[in-house]
Amino acid sequence: MRAVSDLVTGLGRAMAIAGVVGLGAGCSPASEFGCDRECLVDAADRYLDALADRDAAAAGLAGDVRFVENVEALESGQGLWATAADVSADYRIVVPDPVTGEVGLMTLVERQTNTGNVRALLAARLRLDGGAITEAEHLVADLTEEADLSLLESPRPNFVAVVSENERMPRETMASIAAAYYEALNLSDGSLAPFADDCERQENGMITAAHYLAPESFASVDVDGRSPPPVARDCVGQMDSRRFAYIDSIDNRRVFAIDPVQGLAMGLSHFRQSMSRGPHRMIAANGSEVMWDEQREPYDLPAAHIFRITDGQIHEVEAVGIFIPFGSPTGWE
Repeated sequence: MRAVSDLVTGLGRAMAIAGVVGLGAGCSPASEFGCDRECLVDAADRYLDALADRDAAAAGLAGDVRFVENVEALESGQGLWATAADVSADYRIVVPDPVTGEVGLMTLVERQTNTGNVRALLAARLRLDGGAITEAEHLVADLTEEADLSLLESPRPNFVAVVSENERMPRETMASIAAAYYEALNLSDGSLAPFADDCERQENGMITAAHYLAPESFASVDVDGRSPPPVARDCVGQMDSRRFAYIDSIDNRRVFAIDPVQGLAMGLSHFRQSMSRGPHRMIAANGSEVMWDEQREPYDLPAAHIFRITDGQIHEVEAVGIFIPFGSPTGWE
């Protein structure tokens, strides 16, 4: 494992690609945006309480707030503001960043549809200036039948734990590590990010990577009745298997909130998959290789990730993603 001091240099390119800027120690926590860490946590709670009541006027929105939900620019009061039926007070992760004036969050919600209420995960980014929310960005992912609701009863303990002061990491190092995750995924090279041996990723209410999971084939990508080979499912091995080599690019990468107090970093991104690359090399868990052509319809995947980063490593990842048509705009054009 590389030393923490080496990560700032070695991962600098990934940080630049992700667009992480202005995260150094030279900025006083509340000097520019007028909202310290506690203020941002309060703003997130107030926002979610207002969302549960469908009362956008109580959310602390600026008069000219920009609001994007599932990559569509909307007016405040639209989207989840018009359909929210419940917002969990138990499953809630908040990532405040007074240096950037932004706060990220994930929570479980219910929303009304024409056929009844459905559970969904909400990932959100809020930007504050002068105490008012000037930007609000939602990803709302309806849970599928495969989701394990027991995983969403409360956050994993480390996502709400406080890191002792003498073990907190520099902001820029945490930002570099979070940014490196996207490079490792985009380039199918798990060595590009410092994953801990106990790394575990949960996504849309499912465990999708962990050191204790047995190698598995992915039935969702059967081709002509054949299944791809079983691949490793630990965080490094899964990426090294080239399971995700069909990804064309990961655009609009933004590691926007860093909280050394809890050891958390949150990012947003936009995956694009044209599914036109043709056969590509896939490496099975037993080391054998096969040329695999993953055949399915093209799609985009806007996603949010919260990383638990301590001792220079990524230990846990919580992710929310939605499937949308290939080539969709980001909503911020």
